[in-house]
Amino acid sequence: MKIWLNGGLQDLDTARVSVLDHGLTVGDGIFETVKTAEGRPFALTRHLERLARSARGLGLPEPDLDEVRAACAAVINANPMPLGRLRITYTGGLSPLGSDRGDQGQTLVVALGEANRRPDTTAVITVPWTRNERGALTGLKTTSYAENVVALARAHEQGASEALFANTVGQLCEGTGSNVFVVLDGEIHTPPVASGCLAGITRALAVDWTGARETDLPLDVLDRADEVFLTSTLRDVQAVHRIDGRELPGAPGAVTAKAMRIFDERAADDLDP
Repeated sequence: MKIWLNGGLQDLDTARVSVLDHGLTVGDGIFETVKTAEGRPFALTRHLERLARSARGLGLPEPDLDEVRAACAAVINANPMPLGRLRITYTGGLSPLGSDRGDQGQTLVVALGEANRRPDTTAVITVPWTRNERGALTGLKTTSYAENVVALARAHEQGASEALFANTVGQLCEGTGSNVFVVLDGEIHTPPVASGCLAGITRALAVDWTGARETDLPLDVLDRADEVFLTSTLRDVQAVHRIDGRELPGAPGAVTAKAMRIFDERAADDLDP
């Protein structure tokens, strides 16, 4: 495998980042995950724009997006595969121990790993921990991801592929790496960004392409929703057939199945919407 590290391609076995990199020591970094299919990235421009927004929100110098785009192309070309997970990581770089940043410049890593197409339906759980809709990192895609690691491990223990959070006021928010949509009386709803959820790239496209409404929703909407589905870079639109102990028979339902079909068709028509 070839990866991009600070200006050029390197072999995975010999590429090295300092043990004092701020992304390692304190999670001072941001990232994006981009789907690639047959050597072509999907929605790369939107992902790069969000990378820049996350950098501004974290107080990091904005990355050179032309360089990042070139790095992505180089890594994709060097690692041909049918379906891939392209990971762009940008950190505070070499820094002293502690929260203060150093002055040695930032670290940019771009890597690509193989991915498998997700099943059409999945199981999810809810977890007792909350998202802070007013936190300093709210809405930023940062490498401070341990909370998601813990919640996702809980989901796997219970035979699910995702865990869903409420925010601090009891509203439905998001998953560890996905956005959530519910169908009520034939209409699609999803929590607004103000709930504390990440402004997902796939989420935004699904809202635009399906006419979904952004709605404040209590967590217990999951107990009565007719259909539920998730969106993310590698899930695209994925139906939910079980939430905790509640089965949703027939998933994907008619509304979700239509959303899945619309997303696939629109995405195939435009690789950089």
